Amino acid sequence: MLTIQGVTYVHPNRDLLFSNLNLSINKHDKVALVGNNGTGKSTLLKILAGELLPSSGTLKSLEKPYYIPQLFGQYNDCSIAQALHVTAKINALYEILEGNVTDENMTLLNNDWTIEDRCRNALTHWGLKELSFTQKMETLSGGQKTKVFLAGLLVHQPQFVLLDEPTNHLDVYSRNILYDYIQSTKATLVVVSHDRKLLNLLSPVYELSKKGIVAYGGNYDFYVEQKYLGIEALNQDVKNKEKMLRKAKETERETLERQQKLDAKGKKKQEKAGLPTISMNTLRNKAEKSTAQMKAVHTGKLNSISQELHQLREAIPERDQMKMNFDQSKLHNGKILAEAETINFEYHDLPVWPKDLNFQIKSGDRIAIKGGNGSGKTTLIKVILGEIKPQSGTFYKASFKSIYIDQDYSFINNSLSVYEQAQHFNDGSLQEHEIKILLNRFLFTMDYWDKPCVTLSGGEKMRLILCSFTISNQTPDMIILDEPTNNLDIKNIEILTSAINDYQGTLLVVSHDEYFLEQIYIDKVIELK
Repeated sequence: MLTIQGVTYVHPNRDLLFSNLNLSINKHDKVALVGNNGTGKSTLLKILAGELLPSSGTLKSLEKPYYIPQLFGQYNDCSIAQALHVTAKINALYEILEGNVTDENMTLLNNDWTIEDRCRNALTHWGLKELSFTQKMETLSGGQKTKVFLAGLLVHQPQFVLLDEPTNHLDVYSRNILYDYIQSTKATLVVVSHDRKLLNLLSPVYELSKKGIVAYGGNYDFYVEQKYLGIEALNQDVKNKEKMLRKAKETERETLERQQKLDAKGKKKQEKAGLPTISMNTLRNKAEKSTAQMKAVHTGKLNSISQELHQLREAIPERDQMKMNFDQSKLHNGKILAEAETINFEYHDLPVWPKDLNFQIKSGDRIAIKGGNGSGKTTLIKVILGEIKPQSGTFYKASFKSIYIDQDYSFINNSLSVYEQAQHFNDGSLQEHEIKILLNRFLFTMDYWDKPCVTLSGGEKMRLILCSFTISNQTPDMIILDEPTNNLDIKNIEILTSAINDYQGTLLVVSHDEYFLEQIYIDKVIELK
């Protein structure tokens, strides 16, 4: 189906992204392409789609792929029909139905008499029945834009499909439609995604890194298991190498001490024997030369082991080097933080929720707030935080400290530098070097310290928030996360998951990512219809 050989891509600024990639994809394969942000997954998909040319190497494909990108801003000026690449056919169909049966219109239609019906059925299938073909893409939400392109799968029925983060902005209902397509289609798929439920429907998994592409012959869970075994082996190698280094240092010390004793003993013998000064100097020089050679041998061995140890430590995944320092919430488990009885809120004289809400939030609860787009999840969060009051029913809110991390990461002050943001949460009077050590732990090296927060990616902002929590001595009683896995790669999702599982306070999460909700041990759900 597709083969690439020796593919290299260099950015216009001459920065190398990846080099000498080799990859073969067979017909009917359903491939997951994973890797950390910045490794070039989206760029590789664009090369496979023919939208970018590689700097070197060859690409051979038996089918022209149908490509759904991650970002759709370039289509804002297009109509829905243009985005679906059906404008010419539909216009030709309308012309023919009006009696303008020209050779040009017949050629454009190419006997595709069902094109309009397929388009309408496809849009209806994805919950977009109300949209017209002439509507501009810029008028649509992120989720609607994604669903327009996914509708193209039914319209064109391609045999080779490239998907870049297809579940971004999709609610649970729409994700399930996509999952059904992934499972049932006979098309060849290459999918980049951080949605681990989707990734488990694909096999094999190809991991893209600076070292190239490595194939794992199973789904995502199998890939994780193999990576875990590799990390375990790596950690064992580190321990063995550390033990070897300690032994080598001890051997060096013992050898040099023994040599020094022998040299001292020999010197006494020589002095006792009354050797001439010139002979004494010659013997002393030989002894010193012998000791220096011996020390050089040991130093070389130590340097070699140290270098190997350094390389092994660098290979340990970054997330395993991070540790969170969440203190316990001062509220005892089971304390009622919020309680609602038949509450509702109105916009333009219409209730936000078709059915009044009843719920109770206790300290230590881990709650998911679920509902489709426009179901009032953000309104409910504002009620729980005390920012607005329900217009009907009874609502009780206790006093508690909370932190709300929204999809825009407005917790971060974009006008500050990375170091200034971290310092802003320094309630415990940490020294400058201590803050910088913590920043390094969360992958913010010296190059980042003066970088403006506004330039950070979503994953970087999330890591900086977690670092700020670690620096601060004041652990919140409640953390509210609004679609926290959107715009995060798998590495950063795993970092976030680990941090949340260290947290013992009350957790409220709005998310369509069912896999993520399972991983953070959600035990209650507030369902908004």
